[in-house]
Amino acid sequence: MGDGSYDRTLREFCIPDYILVSGSEGKSVSPVPTCPVIVFINSKSGGQLGGELLVSYSTLLNKNQVFDLGKNAPDKVLQRLYATLETLKHNGDDFAAEIQNRLRIIVAGGDGTASWLLGVVSDLKLPHPPPIATVPLGTGNNLPFAFGWGKKNPTTDIQSVTSFLMNVKAAKEMKIDSWHIVMRMKAPKEGSCDPIAPLELPHAMHAFQRVSSTDKLNMDGYHTFRGGFWNYFSMGMDAQVSYAFHSERKLHPEKFKNQLYNQSAYLKLGCSQGWFFSSLFQSSRNIGQLAKVKIMKKGHWEDLHIPRSIRSIVCLNLPSFSGGLNPWGKPNRKKSIYRDLTLPYVDDGLFEVVGFRDAWHGLVLLAPNGHGTRLAQTSRIRFEFHKGAADCTFMRIDGEPWKQPLPKDDDTVVVEISHHGQVSMLATQLCRSKSMYDPSSPSVDREEDDSTDEELEEDCEERRKFGAADTFKYPDGIDISQVS
Repeated sequence: MGDGSYDRTLREFCIPDYILVSGSEGKSVSPVPTCPVIVFINSKSGGQLGGELLVSYSTLLNKNQVFDLGKNAPDKVLQRLYATLETLKHNGDDFAAEIQNRLRIIVAGGDGTASWLLGVVSDLKLPHPPPIATVPLGTGNNLPFAFGWGKKNPTTDIQSVTSFLMNVKAAKEMKIDSWHIVMRMKAPKEGSCDPIAPLELPHAMHAFQRVSSTDKLNMDGYHTFRGGFWNYFSMGMDAQVSYAFHSERKLHPEKFKNQLYNQSAYLKLGCSQGWFFSSLFQSSRNIGQLAKVKIMKKGHWEDLHIPRSIRSIVCLNLPSFSGGLNPWGKPNRKKSIYRDLTLPYVDDGLFEVVGFRDAWHGLVLLAPNGHGTRLAQTSRIRFEFHKGAADCTFMRIDGEPWKQPLPKDDDTVVVEISHHGQVSMLATQLCRSKSMYDPSSPSVDREEDDSTDEELEEDCEERRKFGAADTFKYPDGIDISQVS
């Protein structure tokens, strides 16, 4: 691995085999590494980049602390590791105790892969949950971008990987809110209403599955599904286009090997699905036709007014959507006070609710002070689907879309989102996310949006529909990981 000083640098990140491999002889290394890491890599992400990163990290570190997610389930890896650490600590191993206190996780993949790891760490309820750094191997890379890790696929040579490790060592820990989703409906008399993923269920979709009969959320005569997200949940046309993209990519994976092709393919699908001309397509229903929306305000549910032009709704936790764009923007301070809005922190127990009319509306985000239709900030939201409004809808969690069948004779289909604790991320100095406990976060936005609230006016849709055409660029909100 090079000269002696280089080896000494890498020892800051290495974990000895007696902690990683069952049956290895107990032999601690002095001194304790300052930044021990466990690395999870989606080898199918980013074309060949995932496989190349796997080789580079295995070369630089102990190969037993680097895991290919295509071969190793992260929950099993972490359960085994923490069981070993707890046993060693109980036997008086101070070295193992320090490894646990200092441990950090690196995950390389798309947004779905990163969310998968966040879900695993949340579900395991580890005694000292490690913070997570994300290597951007997808197309949108919204999670890495939100915390300063960039959105372009990285180079995979030894020097670049070493530089990334140094950034992980210097990164600060930041808590972010976790959000729990529950969907409940009467058991259909015929057919199935289980989520339909594009061709196959990706690993990250463990976050939205039917609960077991022994789960406390289960109710007799009903099908209950549960899940979670950390960046966003969306429903409507944007999720429908994302679903079409993922379906096409999994049918022809050989075509989706670079970001430019993926972005152009996504654009074409957006046009063919009617996302750019949604008002002309009969299949394009607005959110108000699909469901009644309620939010929690001061301890009770209130109806949320959704303009009839809104065909996509996003519940946003981080300031990064569709390739790093911020749909919430920076509201005018006086306007925020009038509408009971606060700054969008990632750890304040609130998420932002934003609506879009069509893809042209989404492209307004590229303009200075551009934003979607700001609908609300809340800690809980509830979608009550209208009976017979549609036979299905499309939903998306952190870049992972699915088609959700809806029973035609049931007026009790409900989706509810609520707060579900926090997880720890690692953030660089380029972090875009803001913590309410960080003194460097501004108490008011310096760059305020002075536009009027014309997006809430019902009659403005036609005159603004093509207003962003001159700022057009390919959208890039979908991660590239094959198993994410």
